[in-house]
Amino acid sequence: MIWRLLLAIVLLGVVVGGIVGFNLFRDKMIAGYFAGMTPPPVTVSTTVVEPVTWKPGLDAIGTARAKQGVDLAVETSGIIKEILFQANDEVEAGQHLAQIDDAIERANLASAQAELDLAETQLARQRELRERGVIAINDLDVAQATAISAASQVASLTAVMNQKSLEAPFGGTIGIPQVEVGGFVNPGTVYATLQDLDSMRVDFSIPEQDIRLIAIDMPVTVSSEVGNTELQGHISAIEPRIDPNSRLVTVRAEVDDPGHRINPGQFLRVRVSLPEEPEVVALPQTVLASTLYGDSVFVVRTEGEGDAAKKTVEQVFVNAGRRSLGLVEIAEGLSAGDEVVTAGQNRLTGGSPVVVDNSVNPTTAAHAAAAE
Repeated sequence: MIWRLLLAIVLLGVVVGGIVGFNLFRDKMIAGYFAGMTPPPVTVSTTVVEPVTWKPGLDAIGTARAKQGVDLAVETSGIIKEILFQANDEVEAGQHLAQIDDAIERANLASAQAELDLAETQLARQRELRERGVIAINDLDVAQATAISAASQVASLTAVMNQKSLEAPFGGTIGIPQVEVGGFVNPGTVYATLQDLDSMRVDFSIPEQDIRLIAIDMPVTVSSEVGNTELQGHISAIEPRIDPNSRLVTVRAEVDDPGHRINPGQFLRVRVSLPEEPEVVALPQTVLASTLYGDSVFVVRTEGEGDAAKKTVEQVFVNAGRRSLGLVEIAEGLSAGDEVVTAGQNRLTGGSPVVVDNSVNPTTAAHAAAAE
């Protein structure tokens, strides 16, 4: 019995030792395999650092307004007799647009005109008699006063009658009629809007810290969200007062729009072009990786020559500055000629092998366009 027990213990020890030895051998082989395995190179796109002409600018949101735009109205009440325009008509300055019934005023004006004619005839007769010495000078003064009074009455009635006529104060495009023939209107009733669409004003705001960067006549580019419209203009006015609530400064630009591509009230993106700066190191914003430790980029380093050359990347921390037109200014950390990764950084760490493929690199075209 004892030798059987000893044999079972020995056999059990052999089995357990074999299992433990196999596991240790397996773990050692797996660790050795991964320790000697080289990760495959990562395909990235790159750009070469070259100083460019920096085109700084201020971006803002603006609202389009017609340089001349009004709500058409008259100063008196009455029944509308005629409407002489239709929506979207192009009208000229002084063009007759609408008429309120003025029959009573015309009759009163005719009566006043007749009295004026009589007064002027009597005045001419009194002057002739006075020259002959037939009448006293007082009679001539009365005749002159009567003529002046009659002329004033005619002028007053003419002004009242003109108030019942609506005329275009300037040339432009008229809007949708807000009244109808036969309708009764009160003083100040809006008949339609009139907008001069050939020249537009764009009002926008900038932060107070940028007020010293802009000046009258600086070039401005405005673009719309509809139809990819882009127009050029210039700053025409700067509000001297800063809004104490928002700390913003209101700026106005004038833009010529002979094609009527933007409309009053439209949302616009505005960019004020600041003076250009030569020899600035700027790269597409996609090169920049921001972490709690700072901003960094991956720079491609080449080891070896010819067929044995191997490319790896080095993570370099940089001092990023201004941003404009998809570019970021690199104030410190890079030198001209450095090859910087623009796409594929999410799979990189310091020392990772890479393969450069710039056949599809959208940032390269953007970089070139911004540097022109």
